[in-house]
Amino acid sequence: MELMFRDKKAVIFDMDGVLVDSEGIWKQAEFEVFSSLGVSVTEKGSLLTRSMTTKEVTRFWYEQFPWKGRTLPEVEEMVIQRVVELIRSEDCVIKGIRAFITKLKAQHYKIGLATNAPEKIIPTVLEKTQTRLLFDIISSADREEKGKPHPAIYLNTARKLKVKPQECAVIEDSRTGMKAANRAGMTVIAYTKGNKNMSFDLADYEIDRFSDGLR
Repeated sequence: MELMFRDKKAVIFDMDGVLVDSEGIWKQAEFEVFSSLGVSVTEKGSLLTRSMTTKEVTRFWYEQFPWKGRTLPEVEEMVIQRVVELIRSEDCVIKGIRAFITKLKAQHYKIGLATNAPEKIIPTVLEKTQTRLLFDIISSADREEKGKPHPAIYLNTARKLKVKPQECAVIEDSRTGMKAANRAGMTVIAYTKGNKNMSFDLADYEIDRFSDGLR
């Protein structure tokens, strides 16, 4: 496994799906909030919005089913707050992730976090995973003009870590994130979770689970 980090100075982690198993949490929060506003949330629509930012998802559903009485930023905030509640209450930490990052840190890699998720959710995830002190740099697409698959968040995280893009390995679970890291010129490591139904052709390496640690 150490081969994938050879010649690297930094490892950058995605958050949703890598630190916490949150796909179901986001789906539940969005269903509850948008349904309460009269939106008919469909499985097809949920698949389309899966890789969008919260702002993009809110606009998507508003354009399908315009609601009254709540602004888009207010609804976005409702989704975020519900996600925070669910992360706090659910057993959603990815097994072995803290030990995995701790070992990388001990081997003197710089550690970054780069997520499409809203900035407000990050402290809850770091608290839940007990990884707050392990990250040197934390980046949210909230502060970028465009989220993943645009490479900006990865390029800016590398700049803040004071390393070149080619000196970074990125751990991602989504095709959107892998595309962003790929476009940034970084080594892409897919966290596959043993998923045989998804294509990982954009990845240079694959990890099935973190609980095995680094060998």
